[in-house]
Amino acid sequence: MEIKENKITWQDNIAKDITFIVTKDCQLACKYCYLVGKNSKERMSWEVAKQAIDYILDHEDEFQEESVVWDFIGGEPFLEIDLIDKICDYLKIEMFRRKHHWFNSYRFSFSTNGINYHTQKVQDFIKKNREHLSIGITIDGTQRKHDLNRIWKTPDMEKGIMPRPGEEEHGSYVDVVKNIPLWLGQFPGAGTKVTISSADIPYIKESVLHLYSLGIHEVNINCVFEDVWHEGDDTLFEEQLMQLADAIIDGGYYTDYACSFFSENIGKPMDKVMDNNNWCGAGRMLAIDANGIFYPCTRFAQYSLRDKKAWTIGNIHDGIDKNKLRPFLMLDRCTQSKQECIDCEVASGCAWCQGENYDAANTPTAYQRSIAICKMHKARVRANNYYWNKLFHKLEQEGRREEYEKNKRNVNNNIC
Repeated sequence: MEIKENKITWQDNIAKDITFIVTKDCQLACKYCYLVGKNSKERMSWEVAKQAIDYILDHEDEFQEESVVWDFIGGEPFLEIDLIDKICDYLKIEMFRRKHHWFNSYRFSFSTNGINYHTQKVQDFIKKNREHLSIGITIDGTQRKHDLNRIWKTPDMEKGIMPRPGEEEHGSYVDVVKNIPLWLGQFPGAGTKVTISSADIPYIKESVLHLYSLGIHEVNINCVFEDVWHEGDDTLFEEQLMQLADAIIDGGYYTDYACSFFSENIGKPMDKVMDNNNWCGAGRMLAIDANGIFYPCTRFAQYSLRDKKAWTIGNIHDGIDKNKLRPFLMLDRCTQSKQECIDCEVASGCAWCQGENYDAANTPTAYQRSIAICKMHKARVRANNYYWNKLFHKLEQEGRREEYEKNKRNVNNNIC
């Protein structure tokens, strides 16, 4: 018996993550999207992309990571599949020609809304690069939950005018779900990413089970970091997660399916030495926009920020300014957290986004941690404790607890 937990990502998060913001356009206008400045005008040119690649590969000594993830985002990245195809071909040729240490130790990574997944150009690209691809399609669950937030953009939205209450909205579920079988056939172990906001809390349980029914075995799910939560949301959230826990355990899904809301490694006091790492990789990543400007993460580009100015760390002409990068390399949990967060009894697993910290801070700093999801994390911990107590009780009753612990040790040994 195998009981699934979160799988270790490729290279166990030690790969360099380099992101091309190839477009700020998208077919959708998702209500919870943190990209507040999406538009159809800012598209990366081949000249900018090439200069960015040449700079990075020319400075091999500054990028010592053993492996690299070349990440493509938007907006919707597959709107620029021709450019992406050209970029990837050039990367492969140049890494080989230069005998670069990243040659044959790389991934091309995509998070897509899935609408264009079936098109011939995208499928040709997948066929060409299949062994080095990671592609996740975002589907939020049932049609009711998905269409609540992931709606088609209208011409008025392009001008920044959102529909008024009562106006018709067009969800994208049917346009995405039709491509799920094709995607899973090509990437059987792929997981999807689900976002939870205040309005869709009542649909968590049914949505996770629906995704399982589509054949998706790994559901990575998280609450938005922005301050959108209302009084009582944490109670509803806990209730939904407990109902989901019952469904997963009583239905036996735990043997072959995973949901990231449930983990043995959360909800404990913080070890001030072992756990004092920064949750986020900002600063250790590199993002490049259509103008060839470098950012510590896409969340620091202007189209990601509500109230702050973009935080740049260089450009394709002048390179990376290490003085602008230095604040990110010094970040850890203690330097940006209030004492109540450091001393919290359930601190482990409480996440944050560095870009949201910066955007929500009352000064232009990355050292002020946003705590908008505090109550949601505590609710998750309570439901998580319920999940594992119930599962372990079930395993002990069936005489399978020892088998589970043995399998877990074997997994940990294989990781090491």
